[in-house]
Amino acid sequence: MLYPLRELQSKKRITKTVVHKDAKGDTKTIHLTVEGPVSVAGCTTQESIYEDNSNRSFLLYIDESEQQDKKIMQYQRRASAGKINDEEEIQAKELLKNVQRLLKPVKVINPYAEFLELPQFVFKPRRTNSHYLQFIEAITFYCQWQRQKKYDEQTGEEYIETTIDDIQEANELIIDVLLRKSDTLTGACRNHLESLKDYLIRNNQTTFTNAEIRRNLRIKESTLRWYHKHLLAENYIQRIKKAMTKSYCFEIVDLGEYTNLKKQINKALQDCIDRIKGAK
Repeated sequence: MLYPLRELQSKKRITKTVVHKDAKGDTKTIHLTVEGPVSVAGCTTQESIYEDNSNRSFLLYIDESEQQDKKIMQYQRRASAGKINDEEEIQAKELLKNVQRLLKPVKVINPYAEFLELPQFVFKPRRTNSHYLQFIEAITFYCQWQRQKKYDEQTGEEYIETTIDDIQEANELIIDVLLRKSDTLTGACRNHLESLKDYLIRNNQTTFTNAEIRRNLRIKESTLRWYHKHLLAENYIQRIKKAMTKSYCFEIVDLGEYTNLKKQINKALQDCIDRIKGAK
């Protein structure tokens, strides 16, 4: 089922040729067409296996931070104590549904699209560039009641235009998506590497062993082995030999690589805004 979903995402329609038998028993070939566009959401723990799907999508990762754990557990305790107002939650959901119903089909034109360039190190730049532009259009679409309606002089078609504020808002929201799309690691492996960095910084260390990390970060041996195998292959960590004990341990090659990558993406997005403002 994944292939037709990808086709519907890319081509906005699916056409299939099937054989149909009528009431007289005669068979004839007919064409069935399903029109898009369509919104497809899915969950997986193995994103690399479904690469053809992932590069057509915005990848969102679960917040597995300690702060998020505390928020979730606090909500669970409040729910168990009967202190959660279910009616307020239902009203919030209904409000969101009603807001969606107010939106009307309208064409969106981005007059600043030619100034928007993504960093060269983003993977699959053709698809990612299309995602970026469509994301900006989606924000403009949701702000349609705050935008002046315009009409094409030749066709009379109604449309609204993207503003600089829409682009700035898109840049703030999409930074994590672009960061993940520029990363050679999977989301789970990246989360482990960042946790590993935090652990070493907290303990003022530069090297570590598998047993130490399993014990302190509470990770299964098989999972840790998979993480470190991938990190070694991508040259994020390296194996070194201790001179004193002749035993092996690991060290991280570059502690600041992810921070530097984020700074580069932020700079590239800000350069787009500066070019737009400079051209006005």
